[in-house]
Amino acid sequence: MRPWLLRLGTERSLERLNALSRELDLRTASGQPVRFVPPAPADAYYEVHLFETGRVQTRPDNLHDLFNALAWLAFPRTKALINALHAEDIPRERGRRGRRRDLVTLLDEGGAIVQCDDGGLVELARGFRWKELFWEQRARTRRAMRFRVLGHATLEQALQPWPGIACKALFVPFGEEPDAAAHAWLAALGAGATPHALAPLPVFGYPGWLPDNARADFYDDTRYFRPFRERPHTAEPVPPALPRDAVP
Repeated sequence: MRPWLLRLGTERSLERLNALSRELDLRTASGQPVRFVPPAPADAYYEVHLFETGRVQTRPDNLHDLFNALAWLAFPRTKALINALHAEDIPRERGRRGRRRDLVTLLDEGGAIVQCDDGGLVELARGFRWKELFWEQRARTRRAMRFRVLGHATLEQALQPWPGIACKALFVPFGEEPDAAAHAWLAALGAGATPHALAPLPVFGYPGWLPDNARADFYDDTRYFRPFRERPHTAEPVPPALPRDAVP
């Protein structure tokens, strides 16, 4: 999101955000031009109204809302599909959010797109082998794995970083544009998808993200770097795997 934050500059206003939206021709999946507007009273059908009108309620002086607007600019296809999936599911849920909407909410608020072609590193991440990933393979991780944080709540938390900030991650090849790759991943999800399709990721462990993580014993704290635990087997569907020559 950094390029868009730089483009925004010090004028953090709806007018400036909308100028950037028009420049990008930002649109919802329904084809409506995205416009950042003042907030309205809370509404359970907020996502439906956004899908139908393109109106993103935004307080430009509120960091949570500002990062959400920047996410629309940086990841336009992914954000539009997240909104479309909400709008598709809400009318049939009868007031209780379903598991697929749990997934897209976690991605929207705390998601990260992890670009990596190194299958060994992806295996370490999926296996919760955090010390191996972030310490023993530190140089390799910095060279071959890039985190692109989509979640606007995580970005807000990162302004005052602390051990424990975590994301839900999806892994994509380096050769694919991150927004397009995340959009394709979401589009492949079935109606029965659940949050288990996303991998937990303690982003504060990435080399250099916190000063303290320059020590090996930083990664021994299991309050934050939790070990892997098997989940009971279920028949829930999982998204299709990426090509084997990219990420296993």
